[in-house]
Amino acid sequence: MGSAEGDYTGELTLMLNAARNEERGNRAQVFAARLEVIACFIIQKEMTGTEAAEALRQEATRIQNESGDLH
Repeated sequence: MGSAEGDYTGELTLMLNAARNEERGNRAQVFAARLEVIACFIIQKEMTGTEAAEALRQEATRIQNESGDLH
């Protein structure tokens, strides 16, 4: 493999890693925002611990289903 090919591969790797990191950051922001919405919902409804846990389970199921749609 020539040095030009090696340079190109390294550049491509850097670009892919940057894209992955950006996507991870975007996912983290969406997830944090969703947690905030759920926390507000729990407080607004004055849920018990058990009710809050059930709300979190329902959200976990929603996220899992959404994840399955992407694969």
